[in-house]
Amino acid sequence: MYAIIGASGNTGRVVAGTLLAHKEKVRVIGRDAHRLDTLIQQGAEGFVADVTDAAALTRAFQGSQAVYLMIPPNVSHANVREYQERVSDALSSAVQKAQVEYAVLLSSVGADKPDRTGPVVGLHNFENRLNGIVKLKAVYLRAGYFMENLLPQVGVIKNFGVVGGPLRGDLNLAMIATRDIGAAAADALRKLDFKGKQARELLGQRDLTYVAAAAIIGNAINKPDLGYAQLSPEQLKPALVQMGMSPNMADLLLEMSEALNSGYMAALEPRSVLNTTSTSIEEFVAEQFVPRFLGKAAGA
Repeated sequence: MYAIIGASGNTGRVVAGTLLAHKEKVRVIGRDAHRLDTLIQQGAEGFVADVTDAAALTRAFQGSQAVYLMIPPNVSHANVREYQERVSDALSSAVQKAQVEYAVLLSSVGADKPDRTGPVVGLHNFENRLNGIVKLKAVYLRAGYFMENLLPQVGVIKNFGVVGGPLRGDLNLAMIATRDIGAAAADALRKLDFKGKQARELLGQRDLTYVAAAAIIGNAINKPDLGYAQLSPEQLKPALVQMGMSPNMADLLLEMSEALNSGYMAALEPRSVLNTTSTSIEEFVAEQFVPRFLGKAAGA
C-alpha cells in the first residue's frame, strides 16, 4: 500500500495516477474529499485528513509500506513558516508512529541551506525531521524551479506587455515541469531500491534564463518582441499581495529570490542523465501557458 499526500495537486496527482496505472494499492489523502473523486474512480482509496492533524495522518499511513510526502502550499497563511513546521511535524510524527518503511519527499534545490531561502527553509527542516526517524528509508527529491511559476505571467503580459519578476534576467535556472517531479517520485516509490536517507536533485530538461523563457513565451503567443524586466521588491510585494499572497509569503518569496540571485541557493549536483527530466520549456509553454493566455485553460 502506498499513501499519497497532496494527491489532488500537481505532483501528487501524477504519483497516484502512475501507481494506479501499475495496479498498485494506493490511498490518496486530502482535506477535500471531492477533489479526490477522480483518483477514487480510478481505484484509489480515499482518506480525508488535514496535513496538520498528526493523529488522522497516523491512521491514514497505517498499513502503508511507503508514502509520498510534501508540504501543500498555503500562500495566504499569515505565518507560512509556522504552518510549514506544523505540517512537517505532523507528517513526521505519523510516519514514525505508523512505522512506515519508505518515504519520498518533495523537497527543493537549496534545502541544504538552514536559512535565508524563504519557504525552502521549511523543507530543510522537514528533511532533518525525517533524518531523525532511524529506521526510515527516505529520498528527498530536491527539485528545481517549477515551470508552473511562469503561469502568473499571463496576467503580467496582458497588463504590462512584459514578463516581470524578482530574478535576474541572466540567472540560469534549472526549470522543471511538476509532472516530471511526479513521474520521478512514482518511479522511486515503485522501485523502493534506496537505503538510508539520500537527497536527489531534479534539474529539468535544461537550464535557462528568464530572458530566454520570455523569448520562448513571446514566440508562442505571437509576441516575438516580448522581453523580461527584473522588478524591485518594493514594486513586487504589493502585486504579490494583490494576487492573494499574505504579506509574510510575499516576503519569503522575495527572500528566496535574493538567495537565487546571489547564488546562495543553487543546485549542488552537476547535470546528468539521472537528474535531467524530459519536458522542455517549449512543450510546457505550448501545453500549459498558451491555453491560459488564450483563455482556454488546460489542467495544470
